[in-house]
Formats: sequence, structure tokens, C-alpha cells
Amino acid sequence: MRRLALAPALAGVLAVSSAAVAQQTGATYVGDESCKECHEESFAPYAETPHGKMFKPDGHKEAMRQGCEGCHGPASLHVDSGGEIGDLVTFRAADAKSIRTENAICLDCHSTSTRRHWEGSTHEMKDLACSSCHQVMEQRSGRFMLAKATEMETCSSCHLLQHAQVFRNGHMPLRPGAMPDREGKMTCSTCHNAHGSVGDAMLKQHTVNENCYECHADKRGPFLWEHAPVPENCLNCHEAHGSTRPAMLKQSPPRLCQQCHIPSRHPTDPYRPGHKFVIGQSCNSCHPYVHGTNHPSGATLTR
Repeated sequence: MRRLALAPALAGVLAVSSAAVAQQTGATYVGDESCKECHEESFAPYAETPHGKMFKPDGHKEAMRQGCEGCHGPASLHVDSGGEIGDLVTFRAADAKSIRTENAICLDCHSTSTRRHWEGSTHEMKDLACSSCHQVMEQRSGRFMLAKATEMETCSSCHLLQHAQVFRNGHMPLRPGAMPDREGKMTCSTCHNAHGSVGDAMLKQHTVNENCYECHADKRGPFLWEHAPVPENCLNCHEAHGSTRPAMLKQSPPRLCQQCHIPSRHPTDPYRPGHKFVIGQSCNSCHPYVHGTNHPSGATLTR
């Protein structure tokens, strides 16, 4: 409902350009050479960025041909006043209205592909600025002009819990740095689209299971004998980012299994030494095919 309610307002915001914002006060373009007089130290690192290489007099969009002012707006009043900000767009906005205006400038070029669901996304509704995650003026990351060196570091600036979970015993191969042969095989964007999606938790696929099946295709099925929690949601049993238990389980068997299964056929009390069913791999000692099986005699997931 919120997406529908915001639609008219967002349409107006997205129509805003940096030039329109600044020209409301009669500012005009002065060119990059005027900017260099005070901001010369910024030009060398900026020249090595994708924007620095594309914002040239021969750029294919009008904003690109204006150089610095293509994003910041006409700067004549800024220059004449000796450096007062005025209506110049600084990309340091603190209020929601200014953040949406600045984001609209970025979306003037970056509104397709993975950004097409930005409007109404979790990050957009929380008034997150593009400049919160991206650094345009210097190349800090290998890809995507991120604010920090890696995706993991950038996302963990806000998502502290998920960052901590990655350092548990059982975890997705997301850890930066150590063990390059085993870690760093995934990034946050392997599963999530930070610019919005049609799924929950900004997942790239429509459901949790579809996301997991991208890598765990052997768990997809269909199976002759299915385990009900599996097709419903992988997160019924597993933690998404990391766990202190094997296979990223939420609890260790038999406790995990006993959330649904009562000991109606054999005892499953782990405190009595005579109950052999809970030693070793616990329930999985006899029921190893917990995701499903196609064996004709696998009704209890034993084969």
C-alpha cells in the first residue's frame, strides 16, 4: 500500500535534476576549471573513477557534459559567494526530502537493471542515501564504487548482527581475508539486491527457497517422499548467515526435530543413557534424508 501512496510524490522527485535544483535561484554553469581552483585535490582521485572517465565534454548525456556540475548543479552562485553552499547539491543531506532529491539525481542515470525496484524498497523507505553506500569521488573498492573496500564491509556498517553471524562456526563463505580458497566465494549481493526486489528481505529471488536452490539444487526436488518443512521454507531449520551448529542449523538434533515430532514411536530423551536413538548424529543416524527421498521405501526418510 505504501508503494501506491508514494507513487505521485516519487514521480515528482524523480523528475528533479541537479540543474533544476540549483537554477531555481538563477545559478549558471561555470565549468570544471572554476571548481579546480578550490577543489584541486579531489580531481586526481576522481579522474580514476568511472564517473571521472565518463563526465567529459563529449559525454552522451547532458549531465555528463557539464562535468562536476552535472551532479552538483550550476555553481555560479557558489563561486561568487566565496564557497557558500547555497542550493548546490552536496550529497551530504541529513533530512529525508533532501536525501530523496539527491537520490533522484543518481537515478537519472542509474534507474534500470538492479535499481528498477528501488522505489518502495526497504532501503528507500528508510531514507537511505546512495552516498551512504557508494563513494563517487574516489575508487575505494574494486567494483560498484562502494564506500568501503568490500561489499561485506559496506553492508556491515548497518547490518552488525548478520556480520557477526558470518563469524560463527557454521557460516556462508563470506568471510573476508583469511583462507581465500574457502572464504570470499559469496558476497551479500549473491543473495540480496540492496536496491530492492519483489521478494522478502530484498532477496534476489521471489522466495527464500528459490534463493537457496540457486546453489543447493540437489535439495530442490520434487521428491517422492517430502519433508514438510523443506518446501515451505529453508529457514525453518537453518540460519541464513551463520550458526554455532553444523549445517547452520537453528538447534541441534534431537531438539530441532522435536519442535515438530513427538516421541510416539521410540524414546528420544537425550538424558537417558539407554536411549540409543539420540547418540552420534541423533535423529539423522536413522533418518539421513531430511530434505526428501525418491526411494520407494523412504516414507520415514530412512533411505
